[in-house]
Amino acid sequence: MSWRDWDRNLKVRLLGEGVINVLFWTFFPFMAVYFSESFGKGAAGGLLILSQLVGVFANLIGGWCADRFGRRRMMLIASAGEGIAFLLFAVANSPWYHSPLLTFACFTALGVFGSLYWPASHAMVADLVEPKDRNEVFAVFYTAINVAVVIGPIIGGLFFFAYRFELLLFAAAASLMLTVLIGGYIRETVPRQEESGRLPEGKRMKWHHFLFQQLKDYRVIVADRNFMLFILAGILVAQTFMQLDLAIAVYVTEAVPVQTLVAVGQWSIETGGAAFFGWLVAENGFLVVLFTVWVTRWITRYREGNVFIVSSILYGLSMLVLGSSSNLWVAVIAVVLLTAGELAVVGLQESFVAELAPEHMRGQYFAAASLRFSIGRTLAPFAIPLASWVGHAWTFLVLGVIAFISAWVYHVLFRRLEKRPPIPAERRGEILGKVLP
Repeated sequence: MSWRDWDRNLKVRLLGEGVINVLFWTFFPFMAVYFSESFGKGAAGGLLILSQLVGVFANLIGGWCADRFGRRRMMLIASAGEGIAFLLFAVANSPWYHSPLLTFACFTALGVFGSLYWPASHAMVADLVEPKDRNEVFAVFYTAINVAVVIGPIIGGLFFFAYRFELLLFAAAASLMLTVLIGGYIRETVPRQEESGRLPEGKRMKWHHFLFQQLKDYRVIVADRNFMLFILAGILVAQTFMQLDLAIAVYVTEAVPVQTLVAVGQWSIETGGAAFFGWLVAENGFLVVLFTVWVTRWITRYREGNVFIVSSILYGLSMLVLGSSSNLWVAVIAVVLLTAGELAVVGLQESFVAELAPEHMRGQYFAAASLRFSIGRTLAPFAIPLASWVGHAWTFLVLGVIAFISAWVYHVLFRRLEKRPPIPAERRGEILGKVLP
């Protein structure tokens, strides 16, 4: 699918969200350091977990709202909220006022508004793009995010600590500009009211009816056993790829000594420890940016189930390889395997969710699917104390086994899907709705 064939909604969003993502990554990697310095390491860890849990609930609400009130409306509300949160964030770190508590509140608010934005954003892609092209489009958006992951921390390293107030003011202005772009150039794509089940114009849902309807809808999702297996497998495999900033960072810093990485005659590059960890992060980001779209196009030749299974196996192998030696090149190879597992399912997993979801519940399905990462991100830090108890080698062995279990869950999932005839998405929601009261 060429760029000229993209809907205007997608073009505007790709450019606008690209800028916002870069700005997000200018401060996000440094917030743990900021909170540790402000509140202490113990309190900082608790606060970060709390902000993630709030984001989980906001994500579920965001999916419901995207289906009931529209993709465009929720994106407008979320981007405007982010602009206001960035503005208060800047005030809390201004030359005349400093408040870590207000900073934490703004940081949490940004997570909440982001959780309201992304289900609507993903559902809009599914609304506008034909199934045969979804993998590629999702891959392009994923590439844009990873460009931000590479560029954002570099910019943040230059400006976050020295020019935080100015950086956050610029982020506020960019978020509000995105709000203007969404309001002026993006049209609504949610299915018609009679298809989506939304209330007619003029009728407002009371809060307890809202809550009841939301819980009822998510009961339908929970009853979709195939989808729940997909989430379980995703949570398990997340314990490996989320370790790049956690257990892998600690391991490389503590256990990989300074060594010669490249030597040509009298010229050589020596690195190790924390400096080498920066090389590994750059390696991962560089490979993702270069190969995401190409791998996504190539991977469509193969059956979905096999791709998911191989991806989990690659993640598991990366953990085993990493824990087998403290040699620099062994770590480089391990990150190549980890990145290959990541690239294999970049566009495929979003497209798979779109196929499983009934049309009128896409927002909620995408929101529920994000629990793979939300819950995975909450559990992943436990690998750090595990390493202090049993050592790095055994920790990576455990992580590898968890990834292999994820491959087995994917195997079970796709065996189930093969054994029964496919049910059209629009019928699936109707059938599940009859099963549940």
